[in-house]
Amino acid sequence: MTPSQLLDSLNFRYATKKFDATRQIPAEEWDTLEKSLVLTPSSFGLQPWKFLVVDSPDLRLRLQKHSWNQSQITDASRLVVFTTRTDTTEPDVDRFMSRLAAVQGRDASSLEGYRNIIVSFASTMSREARHAWNARQTYIALGQFMTSAAVLGIDTCPIEGFDPAGYDAELELADSGYATSVVCAVGYRSPEDKYAETPKTRFPHEELVEHR
Repeated sequence: MTPSQLLDSLNFRYATKKFDATRQIPAEEWDTLEKSLVLTPSSFGLQPWKFLVVDSPDLRLRLQKHSWNQSQITDASRLVVFTTRTDTTEPDVDRFMSRLAAVQGRDASSLEGYRNIIVSFASTMSREARHAWNARQTYIALGQFMTSAAVLGIDTCPIEGFDPAGYDAELELADSGYATSVVCAVGYRSPEDKYAETPKTRFPHEELVEHR
């Protein structure tokens, strides 16, 4: 990909308001987008999230009622609910350390110092603050996901206009250790979406980027 092709992809992307309900994302491209979620970077590498791909039409219809009845919830080819860990506990850290040791072929004891740094850092925050810290990181995943989709010529719409408690109830997240953070509809724009041709409104480059 050339620099100009990257910028073309980013200019292609917009918050799609009306999806073509007849078009589905090909399996290979969808698999790639799921893998892009897995590859998202996170603080300390902890990955404090789970990405729920809602395939059930009935469930999506119920979720729409908690989303101001926005059509993207049901019309898009796919719907992803980004959920986040409601806390960061020592067992969470130990689970990651076990995975890190296994993937890198290291003895878990060699990671004790790193483990203690993470545990110490998390302990300086309240449970509510740890939840908020985790939730902010889901937006890293959202950004990577939308950019990956744009590179593949697939449309997205990030959605914050929903009732998190309603989503948590419909998705049966109580006692799971996860809570809904943000939602993204994914698919292909409808020819009737007037926003597709609306010029992007951005402040000038020189107002947003400073070199010091």
